[in-house]
Amino acid sequence: MFSLNGRIRATAIAGLIAAGAAAPALAHEAGDILFRVGATQVRPASNNGTVLDGSVKLDANNNVRPSFTLAYMATRNIGIELLGAWPFQHDVHGSGLGKIGSSKQLPPTLSLQWHILPDSMVQPYIGVGINYTKFFDTKAEGALKGSDLKMGDSWGVAAQLGADIKINERWFMNADIRYIDIKSKVKLNGEHIGTARIDPWVLTMGVGYRF
Repeated sequence: MFSLNGRIRATAIAGLIAAGAAAPALAHEAGDILFRVGATQVRPASNNGTVLDGSVKLDANNNVRPSFTLAYMATRNIGIELLGAWPFQHDVHGSGLGKIGSSKQLPPTLSLQWHILPDSMVQPYIGVGINYTKFFDTKAEGALKGSDLKMGDSWGVAAQLGADIKINERWFMNADIRYIDIKSKVKLNGEHIGTARIDPWVLTMGVGYRF
């Protein structure tokens, strides 16, 4: 016969098992749609290329904008994600010339992700994909003011490392870092004068919801 303490322990264990069975599933499952919103900072590489036969080095500044991702979980481990954002704007400086221009860009990126620990409260993932960056509203300023400055669009690869941190069955926090290969041919008054190498690190913090 069980002692009173034994019965209490057995009842407590049974209660924990029942609570665990009733707890909501926190894992991303096949067929889930994950929607994330947050703030993203684009941090261009320290060396942004040269123009005018290498005589002028380019330097593009950082920029922060609202962003979102939409992901479809094909399986519990494999996700397909699209990144979108409000247009980023970068000021461009030339060595010895100061600010010579500015441009806006949109960097939609499609990635294939591997979610490493789908049953964990912290669910890390890695991804690789392709990026298309559209440059627009490019303006010549400073020493180049009045000139026609253009930046060409870019195709490149992207890699990412991130994690979803579960809050409850539907909501989660997200942190994500990407490296994107972005290079743009620069034209001044219709003449190709060099290549801007943006090649940024892209950092995002946000919140997500699982549908």
